[in-house]
Amino acid sequence: MQREVKFAGFGGQGILSAGKFYGEAGMEEGKEVAWVPSYGPEMRGGTAYCTVVIADHPIGSPIVNNPQDLVAMNRPSLEKFEPTIRAGGFILINSSLIPDRVKRKDVIEILVPCNEEAMKLGNNKAANMIILGAYAQCSGMLKLESIIDIVKTEFQRKPQFIDSNIACIMRGAEIAKREMENKN
Repeated sequence: MQREVKFAGFGGQGILSAGKFYGEAGMEEGKEVAWVPSYGPEMRGGTAYCTVVIADHPIGSPIVNNPQDLVAMNRPSLEKFEPTIRAGGFILINSSLIPDRVKRKDVIEILVPCNEEAMKLGNNKAANMIILGAYAQCSGMLKLESIIDIVKTEFQRKPQFIDSNIACIMRGAEIAKREMENKN
């Protein structure tokens, strides 16, 4: 089994971190992983995205033109990458910042109010953790526990952020689970 996802948004949203954490969780589970980041020279405010491939077998190429899934954290990312997603895939939309909806009928749209939920949980910089939990729930490729383990490792030097980031991951997974149940 193999799954490809593009995490996309603007610099400063933690897009690359979310993709990196997802990939590292895949490695923790013994899967094959490719993580390819891309961002403009602007850093904050410019376009940032990464492609993550998780597989149970060797990955032929880390370059993926038509991934199965998209995590769109801002409107330009949705507009740019929606047409590239394969039929049957997930498109997760940060509905806090994107008023638009998916135009296609051959993909599964999941709305996740990342910014609002992160603020409710007291960590307004963790919208990326909300969407990471949501995507993990949708894709079913990795265990939430593996992602949580990576967060604990990554935030060892800043332990005050561990619990709130874990809460955001869990909240994102809850939202995605509810959204998927409503689609059935």
